[in-house]
Amino acid sequence: MPPAPDRCPRCAFPTALCLCAEVPRLRAPVRFLIVRHASERERMTNTARWAALALPGTEILEHGLPGEPLALPDLAAAGAVALFPSPVPTPPPPAPPRLVVVPDGTWSQARRMMQRIPALQRLPRLTLGGPPDGLRLRRPPRADGMSTLEAMAGTLSALGAPDAAERLLGLHAVAVERVLRLRGTWEAGCAEAAHGHLPRA
Repeated sequence: MPPAPDRCPRCAFPTALCLCAEVPRLRAPVRFLIVRHASERERMTNTARWAALALPGTEILEHGLPGEPLALPDLAAAGAVALFPSPVPTPPPPAPPRLVVVPDGTWSQARRMMQRIPALQRLPRLTLGGPPDGLRLRRPPRADGMSTLEAMAGTLSALGAPDAAERLLGLHAVAVERVLRLRGTWEAGCAEAAHGHLPRA
């Protein structure tokens, strides 16, 4: 078996396909706090990592690490909302949130975090519309499902930063293409599907 390729310590991609040069530096009208399931920590395909690279000030806290309890700040005092679908229709917050808390993992992992972490249970929820067009690495289990990065881009768009949202989706398209090329599953049809969000020269 050939040795595993060297990986960039920042983006976790193989150094030959390092993503860092493609990462934009974006200004956002809100700060993000990502609560990431521990199983996602080492995954090259973790889209929360890609988003955090592009959005300075974004913090990632790990949930489920052995012997390391999750230490959340005072979310109510921070004016936080949780970026997660609500089981019942919810009105938009009366004022733009200052902090958006994003549970990150598989759909079932994110749902369990919302159910089992009291501080997240108490937060008002920010619910988005449907997912954007484009390729994804995981098949969502529901029609409104999307990756963490796509949900964060949707938040930026909803809060009045559509240009930043589009550039974040451009990063997503580039990263997905590189992952599919590594897997040997990138085809002409993939390029056409991703074209809408690939960065323009």
